[in-house]
Amino acid sequence: MCLIVLAYRVHPRYPLIVLANRDEFLDRPTTAAHFWSDRPGVLAGRDQRAGGTWMGVSTYGRFAALTNHRDLRKAPIDGPSRGELVVRALEGELPAMDEQPMEGYNLIHGPIDSLNYRSNVLSMEVPLSNGIHGLSNAHLDTPWPKVERLKRSFAELLELPDPHPDAMFDLLLDRTIAADEDLPDTGLDNLRERALSAAFIVTPGYGTRCSTLLLVDVQGGAHYEERTHQPPGRVLELFNITQ
Repeated sequence: MCLIVLAYRVHPRYPLIVLANRDEFLDRPTTAAHFWSDRPGVLAGRDQRAGGTWMGVSTYGRFAALTNHRDLRKAPIDGPSRGELVVRALEGELPAMDEQPMEGYNLIHGPIDSLNYRSNVLSMEVPLSNGIHGLSNAHLDTPWPKVERLKRSFAELLELPDPHPDAMFDLLLDRTIAADEDLPDTGLDNLRERALSAAFIVTPGYGTRCSTLLLVDVQGGAHYEERTHQPPGRVLELFNITQ
């Protein structure tokens, strides 16, 4: 998962709305969102190579989503897959941050009415404040151009009493490339940094694989929808959260 915006206790009808794009190598085997038979109540896509996921929700009211922290100037860490953290968070069994060395990550997780933000790069975990938040491959609300642009368009859409899912998915299709002077410095060359600056990434061998929407209403009704781009597909699950 490489781009997330969420509205937490902002909209009068939906206390939690999450929009996310997953960027990944196109040949990495993946299963679309589904209820996992080996993890009762967990709804998420699955990385077939490492067995974890990038974002999911549970029928018992937990949410988790992860982005990698990109800094190619740091030496790589030989640790477990970060996708396993999302699975463990959905089950309420998230390990301590210092339990195992791991590549840099950001994790938004917890019961839907009590979310936290964790960064192992910053060695911090804090409650998520009410508001509209954006997260890519830096820290929470770091003002990368695509994060700021998506937060603005998302905020405008949330002024509607019942924003339509199609309109929200449309926000994630933005292919605008940032100006060179606004590009982050994560250790990539400018050509690659420029390609990754779009909300919707299209490059040879790598790009936005799927977009996901989670809506949770005040009655606990959940709308979880995943639209895959390569190959095209759609999964929609409607269910009630029980806590």
